[in-house]
Amino acid sequence: MKFWIAGLALLSLSLSANEQFPAYELPNTQVHQLPAQKNGRQYEVWVDLPASYGSSTRPFPVLLVTDANYAFPLIRSIRNRLGAGGQNIEDFVLVGLSYAKGDSPTDSRSLDYTPIPVSAQQRTTDNFSAKAYGGGALYADYLRTQVIPFLLKNYRIDAKRKLFVGHSYGGLLGAQILLTQPDTFDTYILSSPSFWFSDKYMLKLAAQVTSRKKDLTARVQLYAAEFEQIKPGPRYASKVSIVADMQLFEQQLKKPAYPGLQIHSQVIADEDHLSVFPSMISRALVKLLPGYGPYTAG
Repeated sequence: MKFWIAGLALLSLSLSANEQFPAYELPNTQVHQLPAQKNGRQYEVWVDLPASYGSSTRPFPVLLVTDANYAFPLIRSIRNRLGAGGQNIEDFVLVGLSYAKGDSPTDSRSLDYTPIPVSAQQRTTDNFSAKAYGGGALYADYLRTQVIPFLLKNYRIDAKRKLFVGHSYGGLLGAQILLTQPDTFDTYILSSPSFWFSDKYMLKLAAQVTSRKKDLTARVQLYAAEFEQIKPGPRYASKVSIVADMQLFEQQLKKPAYPGLQIHSQVIADEDHLSVFPSMISRALVKLLPGYGPYTAG
């Protein structure tokens, strides 16, 4: 048995060295080069069209997701499988927001998804390791002034049904957009948002905004994982409670009783910061983009 496995390994190495195989491609996907005009960074916009797009003339909802390298193929698969052709989840145009070219994922998301720079002292005490932070406002402007107009121009999209999805730092970015330019999107799905960032800057901003803002219209769904709180156990957090911060953020936005704001939160059982996203997005899509029904479990 050991020899047979070793033989397969050697065969695999031989094939890899001597033959060129075509890369696997995702059908109905398109990649657009769309550099940011203000921060000079080079990005791609990935678009996936549902199977019904070509046979319909109606406008579709559009869902934009950060961290596209991971989230884009995952959400595409969930929509195509769990969605059951529009029965369980309404068909939508999926848009993946790539990392900046030339940056590592860590450096790209740390700069583009965070609201303010990190001081030298914070870098030392909190182990911040990326090259730079605090580019969230410029990146939000890029989404608002370049990406969304590009999508509306080139695809059959319902301009009143734009959804944002972000996890961790991506959820932090979504909260920043919600508080500063809420009409950029109609629905915000914020998963395990990093409200701990920079001494809980976003919670302080939420308190400032809600103390003076007369109206806030959006649909907001917050998610966190059960193990994202400080308790004994290997899967529980040891330093920050994303669950507690998420619930505080929800309470802050509910205080003014904005008539146009729908905000809800959910803690997902038996999940942690790394495992929660697939479960979270399945729940969110079924809830926020329900299909024509009745729901079928297959």
